[in-house]
Amino acid sequence: MINIQSFECNILQENCYVVSDDSRECVIIDCGAFYDEEYVAIDNYLRKQQLKPVHLLATHGHLDHNFGNAHLFQQYGLKAEICAEDQQLVERLPQQAAALFGIEISDDQPPVGRLLSDGDSITFGHHILEVLRTPGHSHGSCMFYLKEEGVVFSGDTLFRMSIGRTDFPEGSWQAMEQSMAKIADILPKETVVYPGHGPQTTIADELQYNPYLRR
Repeated sequence: MINIQSFECNILQENCYVVSDDSRECVIIDCGAFYDEEYVAIDNYLRKQQLKPVHLLATHGHLDHNFGNAHLFQQYGLKAEICAEDQQLVERLPQQAAALFGIEISDDQPPVGRLLSDGDSITFGHHILEVLRTPGHSHGSCMFYLKEEGVVFSGDTLFRMSIGRTDFPEGSWQAMEQSMAKIADILPKETVVYPGHGPQTTIADELQYNPYLRR
């Protein structure tokens, strides 16, 4: 049995997920926590559920999905695991903060952890997440697929009835089109999608109603 707890974080209402099973091991996906109360909420949940975080996963390198990396490194020794193509984005989080939000964050950021590739496996407890590279929103965007549970964490690649922006410097409309075709081909219709922003959805609904994924 899998447990998924979501936390809405920062001014962009980014979704951070804590995914665990009965082993008490968990992964944290896209920790965008920025405000003190967001850190407290995540820490309290981990403590009350007696969870052991074993991976910090990032669907891509944009700041709103990685605000909390330094906190999780300090508290639990976790380093962000991310597709290699987005490594430099994570390494430049202070520069992103200044350029995009006009704010300062500490230059004392943790090093990047494991660099992921398409098809890699990430193990926690009794479960395995598969890395699905889905460039388009950024060069290194990916999704984390929990096949046996019929769940995928889509980051900013796929939203309910929409997709991620491709007009950033590291974005590509052509790559996004290819990623949409990959999603439609690989993921079963009953797959539940947990996106980086907004409500969850299913592949079946997106195939029927999402103009970017419709077949």
